[in-house]
Amino acid sequence: MYLGLDLGTSSLKGLLIDDQQQVIDSLTVALTQSRPKPGWSEQHPDDWINAAQSVLDQLKYRHPIELAAVSGIGLSGHMHGVILLDQAGKVLRPCILWNDTRSHVEAAQLDAEPAFRQISGNIVFPGFSAPKLLWLKKNEPELFKRIDKVLLPKDYLRYWLTGQSISDMSDAAGTSWLDTAQRCWSEPLLNACEMDINQMPTLVEGTQISATVRISLALRWGWTDSLIVAGGAGDNAAAAVGMGIIEEGSAFVSLGTSGVLFSATAQYRPAPHSAVHAFCHALPQTWHQMGVILSAASALDWFAKLVGASARELIAALGDKPVAPGQEIFLPYLSGERTPHNNATIRGAFIGLSHDSDRQAMTRAVLEGVAFALRDNLQALRAAGTDLQSVMAIGGGSKASYWLKLIANLLGVQVNLPAEGDFGAAFGAARLAMIAATGLDPAEVCHQPVITEVIDPDPLMSASFEQAYQRYRNLYPAINGVQ
Repeated sequence: MYLGLDLGTSSLKGLLIDDQQQVIDSLTVALTQSRPKPGWSEQHPDDWINAAQSVLDQLKYRHPIELAAVSGIGLSGHMHGVILLDQAGKVLRPCILWNDTRSHVEAAQLDAEPAFRQISGNIVFPGFSAPKLLWLKKNEPELFKRIDKVLLPKDYLRYWLTGQSISDMSDAAGTSWLDTAQRCWSEPLLNACEMDINQMPTLVEGTQISATVRISLALRWGWTDSLIVAGGAGDNAAAAVGMGIIEEGSAFVSLGTSGVLFSATAQYRPAPHSAVHAFCHALPQTWHQMGVILSAASALDWFAKLVGASARELIAALGDKPVAPGQEIFLPYLSGERTPHNNATIRGAFIGLSHDSDRQAMTRAVLEGVAFALRDNLQALRAAGTDLQSVMAIGGGSKASYWLKLIANLLGVQVNLPAEGDFGAAFGAARLAMIAATGLDPAEVCHQPVITEVIDPDPLMSASFEQAYQRYRNLYPAINGVQ
């Protein structure tokens, strides 16, 4: 048996699989974000531990024999957050999350230093870890002086499980402190933030054994004292492992809280000018490129709440076949934007509203706006040397066939929908645990799921969608100039 724990922004998920990769059970516990000020987003790590304990207690109640037979645990989690520990291992403050933009000034300051793009291979985005530490140094200097260790979110779960400060390459690549080509911490980048390499966790590959579970926890859940914890991965790399996206050119589109266009690469191909993320993959000597938009399914959820309906009801009212875009255009920058704009302060907008704009028209505009933003990501990936012919669809939004048809038309690529099943980040984390515990070849473990639906672009719609996309592209500089 193998256990994957995935720490998401809105929930913590535990998934148990057997040695044939059949899912025994999965459980989630909800989490909430705190937004004490505009642009801020925090969670307290204690909430993660409480959620993990609840998941494990429920799994023990429902499957005591299977849980006791676990041979390895894999970890996945949202990236870029910073957990600060003092010398006693005590958490100093709530975690500043990936979607927190308070450090946009510090991000620009670090990004202006050529070494960051040269060594990390990426723009220093406001959501990344490094600018958060610079913000803390300026705004909470006494706390900054007490920092003994800096951990990433999933690695705080590891610290709780094992007592060890360890991270993996894929997650570390999102800090702006990693030498992404050499897969090691960069002392010059750390020094630029007045950080020391001794404050950072030890690095391992996602498929390696990182540590063993503490005896007290092993006793609580019936495990042996030699139960291993794999290196694990950041959430998108873990999702890619779960979907079998590990070979050059394989790709997925994710419609979750944020939107992601992810492609595995056999070589390291940084292109920071395009705002594409070039990170280490969860497997040794592999990398990936990724375009990220900050609001995807969360944009639809926002609109659904605004009009007093569920997202499912809004999509169902549109029918099954997409129609040509109308005059209404939605710019989905509710939390700022990463790829391709790198703009933490831009905000969303509806353009082209009239007396004829009803709820259905505005729903279509929201779905189209997210698809337009993903098309921006595809353009950026192409500029970075990656062209895609097909993508696999994952995330909560992938259940909306109408939305996937829009994306196929806007991206001009085939969209593949996998069979019903749990192939996300928790499943990927469990796969990494299996590889670490058994030494199996990742290619044997990380096969792709069966495809049940193939959505091709509709050539009859291409001209109208292309025209609407060009309107969308022209609107960003217009609203950027007035905010």
